Amino acid sequence: MSKDAIIRGIREKFRLMSPTFTERTRRHWCAVEASQLGWGGISLIQEATGLSIPTIRKGIKELEEVVELSPLQSRLPGGGRKKLTEYYPDIPDVLESLIDPVMRGDPESPLRWTCKSTRLLAHELNHEGYEVSASAVRFLLHELDYSLQGNKKTREGEDHPDRNDQFLYINNQVNRFLQAGQPVISVDTKKRENIGNYSNMGREWCPKGKPIETNMHDFPDKVLGKAIPYGVYDIGRNEGWVNVGITRDTAQFAANSIRRWWTRMGSYRFPNATRLLITADAGGSNGYKLRLWKTELQKLATFTGMNITVC
Repeated sequence: MSKDAIIRGIREKFRLMSPTFTERTRRHWCAVEASQLGWGGISLIQEATGLSIPTIRKGIKELEEVVELSPLQSRLPGGGRKKLTEYYPDIPDVLESLIDPVMRGDPESPLRWTCKSTRLLAHELNHEGYEVSASAVRFLLHELDYSLQGNKKTREGEDHPDRNDQFLYINNQVNRFLQAGQPVISVDTKKRENIGNYSNMGREWCPKGKPIETNMHDFPDKVLGKAIPYGVYDIGRNEGWVNVGITRDTAQFAANSIRRWWTRMGSYRFPNATRLLITADAGGSNGYKLRLWKTELQKLATFTGMNITVC
């Protein structure tokens, strides 16, 4: 049988057996085949399977010696790739020094995080003479109790001395209105959204290989424009109303949204109402310094026949 025929036969057997091999049984199988071929067998097996010659020779040596390994073990205790810190004992300190200038959060926290990417950190370590990959840096960061995290809104700044009294006052006002059976609503403008076939975060079930196709770019459509949702929340009845505008978030739009809520929903929920309490964030279209907002509220009060209070 020719050399090429032998290599093709071994390669086919190796392909069929590979799914069942462990690291240990792979080199033992190759060692048995090489031994049966005799002189030059190791080179033939290496060419047919792609295993290195030292690996095949190691398999032959293991078959000749008595090795105390269980069937599930592939190597002796202490074998395998060494830890990165064994090659570079000081690499944790060097990595910490690279992260430290851009460290965020509490340095005494048991869980810390960094805004530098593993690829960039690996590049800087290579520049310092440490041969490491991005995946090795990722593993080392986990060993050092770092993790990938998003931002967290926790800093509110200094509290105003009257802050607590302000919210107590608003809460008491809300309770008085609710106990009297009068409507209380909370209003706010929500995030603007582009109108059109745009991608959104999240996933949904679709036929395999047929995702919903959307626009490549998120540039606003000059014809369709943007949608501006204005929310009106009925605190007492736990019900919401959303009015969607397509031009600007103005005081007229805000007042008209409340008018539409009253016409379509509020007047049916509170047929005997004489007062209306509105809680707002006092910014944007319903800003407390905005004269047009107060003028539009007066028009709304005239239209509904109710006294309107804003907190």
